[in-house]
Amino acid sequence: MRIVIVGGVAAGMSAASRAVRQNPRAEVVVFERGEYISYGACGLPYVLGGDVDGFDDLIARTPDQMRARGIGVRLRHEVTGVDAKAATITVVDHASGRSTHEPYDKLLIATGVSAIRPDWAQTDLGGVHVLRDIPDGQAIEASLKNAKRAVIVGGGYIGLELAETLSCRGLSVVIVERDAEVAGRMLDRDYQQRVRAELESNGVEIRCGTTVEGLSGKDGRVTGVQTDHGPIRADVVIVAVGVRPNVELARAAGARIGKTGAVAVNTRQETGVEGVYSAGDNTESTHRVTRRKVHIPLGLTANRMGRVAGVNMAGGDAGFPGVVGSSIFKTFALGAARTGVTQAEADELGLNAASVDVHSTDHAGYYSTAKPIYVRLTAERGSGRLLGAQLICHNHESVKRVDVIAALLHGRGRVQDLFETDLSYAPPFSGVWDVLLVAADRLSREIGKKQE
Repeated sequence: MRIVIVGGVAAGMSAASRAVRQNPRAEVVVFERGEYISYGACGLPYVLGGDVDGFDDLIARTPDQMRARGIGVRLRHEVTGVDAKAATITVVDHASGRSTHEPYDKLLIATGVSAIRPDWAQTDLGGVHVLRDIPDGQAIEASLKNAKRAVIVGGGYIGLELAETLSCRGLSVVIVERDAEVAGRMLDRDYQQRVRAELESNGVEIRCGTTVEGLSGKDGRVTGVQTDHGPIRADVVIVAVGVRPNVELARAAGARIGKTGAVAVNTRQETGVEGVYSAGDNTESTHRVTRRKVHIPLGLTANRMGRVAGVNMAGGDAGFPGVVGSSIFKTFALGAARTGVTQAEADELGLNAASVDVHSTDHAGYYSTAKPIYVRLTAERGSGRLLGAQLICHNHESVKRVDVIAALLHGRGRVQDLFETDLSYAPPFSGVWDVLLVAADRLSREIGKKQE
C-alpha cells in the first residue's frame, strides 16, 4: 500500500506518523512544497517577541527524524495536480524543475490555508508581510531591525498577539480594523471592548471602523497605509485579515467543497472520492453545539484530523468527533478565551439563548496575586443546555478555565452539570466557589425565569 500525503505540517505529519504505526508495511510519502515540516506555527509571534529563542525551536520533528521512522519526506516538492481516476498526482521538484507523476493507493490532501492578501497588499514594496509560516516570520524579523512604526491590518488572533510583540520591541503600533471592534469574530461586544482597553492602556493605537485602501512607498519600501480616514505612517505593515482554505487540489480530485469554503468530509476524513482524504486547516468539521458545518482552523483540530485520516488510510477505523470552537489568546497581561457559541452567534442562529456575566477574582479574593476575572456563560432556555462561555482575565493563565466548559460541551452538558462539577479549590487557584460555579448558579436562575 502506498499512502501519499500532500502537506507536511500539522495534519500531514500527524497522519503520516499514525499511518506507519497502524500499518508498518505501508509506504508513506509526504510531499511538502516548503522547506520545513512539523512545526508549531502558533509560536511564530512568540519567536518575534523573544519568548521563544528562535524559529528552529518551533520544529517538532526534522525530515531526517521522520525518515528514521520510515516516512518518506520530500521538501520543495509541490503537488500541482490530481488524477483521481488514474490514482496519480503531478509533482514539481523545485530544486530540479522536473515534473513527475506519482501513484497512490490512498491520498491525503492536507494543504492548509493561505493568508488573505487584499488587492492593495499584493505589492513588491519591502516591509509588507503576512505571518503564516517560518519564512514569513524570518522576513518580518529582518524588516523589524530598523523599523520604528508598525501598522497591523486586522484585529484577530494574529493581529492582537503581534500588537504586544511589536510594542514590547519598542515599536509604535497601530491596529487598523474594518469592523466596529477588535476580536470581532471571537467575543461578544463587552468582551471585545475589554480587549481593546488592554491594548490602548499599553500604548497601542486602535483605529476601528477603518478600511485600508492602499499603500504608499519610497525607494522600494513601504512608508504608509492609505485608509478611508486618511494616511498612517508605517515602516512595517503586517496584513492579518484572515485566511482562505487551499482547496484547489481537492477540487481537482473531484472532492466537494462545502458551504464554508473548505473541503467537505465525513467523520473518517473521506472526501467521497475513492481513496482521497482531506484533513487540517483546509477541511471543514461539524460543530458539536450547533450541529452545523464550520471552518475553524486551529492547531489541535488539524492534528486530530490528521491522526484520524492516518489510521483510516492505513486500514484502521477512527472517527473525528467534531469541534466546539475552543480558542484562547494573550495580549499583554490579558488572556481571553472562548468555547461553543457567543450570545451574538446564538442570536444569529435563532437559538433561544440567555447569558449571564460574572465579575470575580481568579484566586481567592484575599490572596495577594488575585486578579479580576470576567465570565460570560451562555445556555439554552428550556433545555438548560450549555452553549458557550467567554473569559477574560489579567492573569492570562486563569482563562484556561474555559476547558472545563469545552469538556461539558462535548458531552452536551447542562448548566446544572457545571454547577454540580467538583472543581478543585485552594486560595492560590480560586475562591471556594469558583467563578464558573457562580456563573452556573446565576444562569440556572436566569433560564428558569418565565419569558413574557
